[in-house]
Amino acid sequence: MNLCLFDLDHTLLPLDSDHEWGQFMVRIGWADAGEFKRRNDEFYRHYQEGVLDPHAYIEFATGVWRSRPPEEQEKARQRFMREVIEPALQPQARSLVEQHRERGDLIALVTATNDFITSPIAEAFGIEHLLAVQLERDLHGRVTGHIRGTPSFREGKVTRVDEWLADLGHRWSDFPGVSFYSDSMNDLPLLERASDPVATNPSLPLEALARARGWRILNLFA
Repeated sequence: MNLCLFDLDHTLLPLDSDHEWGQFMVRIGWADAGEFKRRNDEFYRHYQEGVLDPHAYIEFATGVWRSRPPEEQEKARQRFMREVIEPALQPQARSLVEQHRERGDLIALVTATNDFITSPIAEAFGIEHLLAVQLERDLHGRVTGHIRGTPSFREGKVTRVDEWLADLGHRWSDFPGVSFYSDSMNDLPLLERASDPVATNPSLPLEALARARGWRILNLFA
C-alpha cells in the first residue's frame, strides 16, 4: 500500500474554495461587498505570497457566519456546494483520485481550507481522510473563530500528516511510495517529504522548481 496525498484548491479543484466561500458570503448578503471583499482579497494575496497568518484569517473569515443559527449555516454550505463547488468538479480530477483508490493506496486530502468548507468536498471526491484546518468549537458546538491544533498550512501540513499517520498506527517508512499532488509553493515542505512529488496545475514558481528538480508536472485543467 502506498500513501497518496492531495492538496485541494487549484489542485483537485480549478478554484480556491476558501476564497470562493468569502465571495459567496458577499453574494448572499452575509458580508459587506466593500470592506469584507477587500480584506478577503488581501488575505488571499497573503496566501499566494506564503505569508498568510491562518489564525487571523480564520477569525476574520468565520466572523460573518459563525454566530448564525446552525441550520442557516448548513443551508448556506449546501447552496455553496450546489452553486460553486459541484460545477467545478472535473472528471479528470475525480479519475485521478479513483486511480489511486483502485491501486489500494491510503488517500488523504490535506488542505489549508477549513473543515466546515471542505468536509462536503472531500465527500464529493469519495476521500475518507480529511486533514483540513480544524475550527475550534465551544461546548455547544459553535465555531469560536479560533483554530484547534496545528493549522494545515506550509510546514503544518507535514505535522498534521505525521499526527494522522500516528493515529492510524503508521509511519512514513511504512509506505513504499508517497505521492503528493499540489499546485503551490506553500506546499514545498510536504512536496519534499514525498517520494513522488507532483506539481499539479502548478504556479509559475512551482513549475520552475519542479522542472529544475525533475518532478512530475500534471496539468489537469489545461
